[in-house]
Amino acid sequence: MNPVLKSSRLVIFDLDGTLYEGTDHFDYYANHLKQNVPQSQQLDFWRDYTAMKDGHHPVQIGKGYDVKRDFILTIDPMTISVQSVQTWDGSYVPAEEWETLYSDPVSFDFETIIAVGDGWWYPFVTAKHYGVEDCYASYVATKEYMVTDEFELTPLPGLREGLIELKATKEIVLVTNSDREDVQRLLHELHLHDVFNHIITSAKKPTRTTDIFKEVVHQYEVDMSQVVSVGDNFMNEIAQALTLGMQGIYIHPHRASEVAHDHLTVIRSVVELFKN
Repeated sequence: MNPVLKSSRLVIFDLDGTLYEGTDHFDYYANHLKQNVPQSQQLDFWRDYTAMKDGHHPVQIGKGYDVKRDFILTIDPMTISVQSVQTWDGSYVPAEEWETLYSDPVSFDFETIIAVGDGWWYPFVTAKHYGVEDCYASYVATKEYMVTDEFELTPLPGLREGLIELKATKEIVLVTNSDREDVQRLLHELHLHDVFNHIITSAKKPTRTTDIFKEVVHQYEVDMSQVVSVGDNFMNEIAQALTLGMQGIYIHPHRASEVAHDHLTVIRSVVELFKN
């Protein structure tokens, strides 16, 4: 088990992109949204969405997206302030054209200013760029697909066993932006429905991350230094944990981090936490 986990008393996990790595339901969502785009632009829609997943597009997890202005915002994860602004094609907007537009810190309302927190937001942001007004119907259709026999998530090898071992000596909590119905469905697919001590859904990270972390720490009566936050979005799960004095374990496939910090560990996959 990872040494950081061994020394902790409370571990807070993210869900999407952290406890599973499948993207089939995101692809379904994107394909459903694509049908609302003019046929002449559908190929471009899919090309942009695929580029996001492959890490070759300005829109990436941890960025912000201004729906009205079609701007992509690079955010300082420690202060939630805008550091640079790009257009959809990746060109940088001069600072004098945007510095008065965004407050410090940025306020994400998930309608006009989007925090790209996980893979669910790639199809949504792409659809908004191509002029799709209503994304909710496609979201509902995706949720319906996720209860069919066609949908299947492959549990990560050793994850359930590792979490159960961890739970024997620690409190483990799940904090996710997904709604309760989706979370219950995903946890059953992953065979993790009976693992967590406490589950917080519709968390509205990063806007409420700090408040939620403080509430959980108070509930379990532990010191901030005894808490670990594990997630794949630095802004949503890691930066605010570090600011509060917690440990952060950042999941990133390339072992890269926006910030160097004494309390930060970077891994490629959550299953690395449970290897001897």
